[in-house]
Amino acid sequence: MMAHLTSVRDFIWGVPLLVLLVGTGVYLTLILRGLQVKGLLHALWLAFVKRKESGADGDISHFQALMTALAATVGTGNIAGVATAIAAGGPGALFWMWITGLFGMATKYTEAFVSVKYRVEDELGTKSGGPMYALARGVGGPVGRTLGWLFALFAAVAAFGIGNMVQSNSVADVLRSSAGIDTRITGAVLAVATAAVILGGIKSIGRVTEILVPGMIVFYMAAAIAVLIIEWQRIPEVLGMVLGSAFTGHAALGGFLGATIKESIRMGVARGVFSNESGLGSAGIAAAAAQTTLPATQALVSMTQTFIDTIIVCSLTGFVILTSGVWTVSGPAGHALTGAPLTAAGFDAALPGGLGRAVVSIGLILFAYSTILGWSYYGEKSLEFLLGERSVLPYRILFCLVVFLGAIQPLALVWTVADIFNGLMAVPNLIGLLMLSGIVARETRQYFANLYDPS
Repeated sequence: MMAHLTSVRDFIWGVPLLVLLVGTGVYLTLILRGLQVKGLLHALWLAFVKRKESGADGDISHFQALMTALAATVGTGNIAGVATAIAAGGPGALFWMWITGLFGMATKYTEAFVSVKYRVEDELGTKSGGPMYALARGVGGPVGRTLGWLFALFAAVAAFGIGNMVQSNSVADVLRSSAGIDTRITGAVLAVATAAVILGGIKSIGRVTEILVPGMIVFYMAAAIAVLIIEWQRIPEVLGMVLGSAFTGHAALGGFLGATIKESIRMGVARGVFSNESGLGSAGIAAAAAQTTLPATQALVSMTQTFIDTIIVCSLTGFVILTSGVWTVSGPAGHALTGAPLTAAGFDAALPGGLGRAVVSIGLILFAYSTILGWSYYGEKSLEFLLGERSVLPYRILFCLVVFLGAIQPLALVWTVADIFNGLMAVPNLIGLLMLSGIVARETRQYFANLYDPS
């Protein structure tokens, strides 16, 4: 069974889907006229300075919506995913992660735009939105309703996997190996900590993530910047290596077995998408809860999520690994290091007394917990779309119980199933983005026209 599921996963996450993901980003970049470049400063201002629109409807602020989305996105991919890309694809994989992030910003903008534009409000004034609503109400008809239903189903299942069990399992594994803590204790604590937040709904999640997420990102960035200050003389060399090997591949060196340009592109694109989730549609669910009167404002704020995740955090991880030189060193068993151990080795090479390994361990724990919080909301709103509001409270309780289960058992099967449903989420979402792109482009041009000429 496992072999069949692995084949399905590899087929779904094959070249066609990766081309569709990046190709959609390129197309949206063209029709939005390079919005991710010309609108970035304005987007950052909306996210971190303006914070809240006066008189706007919604459940949480722009900043809280961004932090909720970042909570789900900034995770193990920023630590282990970058290392895996470099270990298999060489330094050039980091360049292709940048390319994926750059075009992914346009995709993320469009996802958030349609999620806000086609959101709905219940009798209590609570906002609900996301790709399922954009497909059902924006695309409309039997096709739109079917695609919306499929997206919600795939997202609800994926939330229990990649957004829950695999995260609690990662935390339990880190604490067991580094501190000898029983996985049952870790699972119980995580389940209670999750319940304390998600039982209060999106407002509770928003209040926690607006404190937790900036703190954990700044903590990790500060450690990475400290390493780069120590290794500053190697930065120009590493930058040249990243740009050069992106188009030529990289020959075998030390414990690194070498990589072709094809492998560099494949690993960079795949891990870039895994890290920033642009094209999967998940972040649009959080964007729809934002207090805003214009879809473009929250869409711009959401766009900064991909910038922060991939262009900043992933880049820092990549440069720590490359400046340290550990990516060419074989591990204890004679195999090249990869994943989180490779990132930990990069930090340890510059920081004294095992401090680097502690940074990675703490980072993994915080990133995984925040991912649980963010994905709990994605799964909740997806199930609500399918079964109605009465399913929300039972879902939240079940989600907390599954956090405990994920911590105490091996999850090879869950990882594979989660990857499958994550990939399946992208297909209806991308179809919807392409079908609604004309509306998004037209209203975006109008937004900027009014912004620069309010009269």
